[in-house]
Amino acid sequence: MADSAIIHIVDDDASLRAALESLFRSVGLAARGHASVADFLAAEREDAPGCLVLDVRMPGISGLDFQDRLDELGIMLPAILMSGHGDIPMSVRAMKAGAIDFLVKPFRDQDMLDAVAAAMERDAKRRAEASDDAGLRDLYATLSPREQQVMGLVVTGKLNKQVAYDLSLSEVTVKIHRGAAMRKMGARTLPDLVRMAGKLGIAAS
Repeated sequence: MADSAIIHIVDDDASLRAALESLFRSVGLAARGHASVADFLAAEREDAPGCLVLDVRMPGISGLDFQDRLDELGIMLPAILMSGHGDIPMSVRAMKAGAIDFLVKPFRDQDMLDAVAAAMERDAKRRAEASDDAGLRDLYATLSPREQQVMGLVVTGKLNKQVAYDLSLSEVTVKIHRGAAMRKMGARTLPDLVRMAGKLGIAAS
């Protein structure tokens, strides 16, 4: 993933941006510098792996305020915060909001590289989970409406005969639909099907 990852540096200090870009390139990582949050938002960016390296204090939107708005803006990249005037409340706020790390300038190159490695690991995990969820949704879409109904009831713990009563079906028909749902979803056991339903947010209708 490192081959396609992009580290976005958002800091109004041009010399620090250049230094960080050089550091990341030295370990084979692509980096893009932005002088402000507004510049970052205005720039074209593909949905590539990576992370954000944000300065806390910048003209316009601060790094902390931008971090608070990442979800709202649909930006899923993990964030690393850095500041030349770090204090405990500031670092606590950043970490509570999900920051990978809070680095006080001047920091060691290795500390930044370690933080970026942790950020990329988190991003890779999120992307893998999102891919799995998309695959489950695709599988669920192959179920017939009746199979979806049966699945929704079975995963709540209802027995076949209870599902049959709820849907005004025979127990044999429920078993057929249940088997088809498990086969199409790739679930080997009922607990597997329950876990899949949980990820999909499926409840009995």
